[in-house]
Parts: sequence; C-alpha cells; structure tokens
Amino acid sequence: MTSAPHATSKTPTLYSFRRCPYAMRARMALGYCGVTVNTVEVSLKAKPPEMLERSPKGTVPVLVLQENVLKQSLDIMRWALAQHDPDDWSMIGNDEAQRLIAQLIEENDSRFKPDLDRYKYSVRYPEHPQEAYRSQGEHFLRRLDDLLASRAFLIADRLTLADIAIAPFIRQFCSVDADWFWQSPYPHLQRWLGCFLESELFVAAMAKR
Repeated sequence: MTSAPHATSKTPTLYSFRRCPYAMRARMALGYCGVTVNTVEVSLKAKPPEMLERSPKGTVPVLVLQENVLKQSLDIMRWALAQHDPDDWSMIGNDEAQRLIAQLIEENDSRFKPDLDRYKYSVRYPEHPQEAYRSQGEHFLRRLDDLLASRAFLIADRLTLADIAIAPFIRQFCSVDADWFWQSPYPHLQRWLGCFLESELFVAAMAKR
C-alpha cells in the first residue's frame, strides 16, 4: 500500500490513524493485496471534514471507493482480499477453517477488545484494579496460545485473515505492560507476536507517511 499524493479520482482514499488496531489491520490487508490507496493520516482532534461528510461516525478506518464507502475495518479487509488474495488468507473452500476464522475474530472484537480497553485505560474503570482487567483478557490469550501450540499461526501453518485481524489487538495488550507480557506463561503467543512485529507486512503498514 502506498500513499498517492497525486491520486486520481479512481484511487481509493483510506482515512487512517497509525496506532489504531482497526486501522492497522485494514492497512495490512490493503498492502497485502497490492491496491494503491491515497492514505490520509487523521488527527483525532481535528478530523477532516471530507471524512466526516462520507462517514459521520468519525471513526477510522474509512475507505472511500468510487462507488462505495467502507466504514468497518473487516469490510475493508474483505474488500481487499476480494481484489487479490494470492496466499489465500480467506481459506476459500475450507468451511471449517472459515468458521474458525470468523469465530476468533468475533471473539476478539466483541469480548477481548472491551477487556483490552479496561486494562489499557484502567484509570477510567476504578471499580477494579488493573490486574483484574488483565486477568479477564488472559482468557483470550490462553485460547490463542493453545491454538498456537500445534501450528505456526492461528488457523494453519501460514497466515490467514485471522492472524492479521487479531494481531494488532494482542500487540496493544502487550504494550500496556511489555515486561509482564514477555514473561507471561504464553510462549506460543509470544513467538507468534514476535514474528508478526518483525514481518515486512507490519513494518510497511506502520511506516510514517
């Protein structure tokens, strides 16, 4: 994925925020599929009026296409894979793998993400100490670690949509207390996250524009 300062009207525009895990996974999918987009880094304190006009909810990522506006990161990822999916991240034809991909992403987005938010922003949730929120998030960490005990990635011995959709959130969980994470009893998850953080795909997606 590249920024296109002289993009034509046919070039999709991606409104993004570098550190947002939802935007990260969208950028990686777009980079993987090779679609050129005009990337606009959004200031959360001064969101572009043209973005708000196309997506009043004001959250990123937003992908403006010639014929449509995609306002959810998973929709952007699926659109990207529909354009080009050379390594079959979608696991076409494998119903069981597709079911597990959908299940893991749903668990990440609907259950783990709230635990992550309470852990990261624990001062906003004084009802419990930060460690209690971390413990809640560990349910998902254990689930992933168990899956990774028998294979290199979450679904198979290669990347799939599940890895790219989930890894940015595990990265964020790790960053809350990196010392704790890298000493935690999740060696398979640590190995997987380490590979992700060193991957060309992630490095390219995180390059400052």
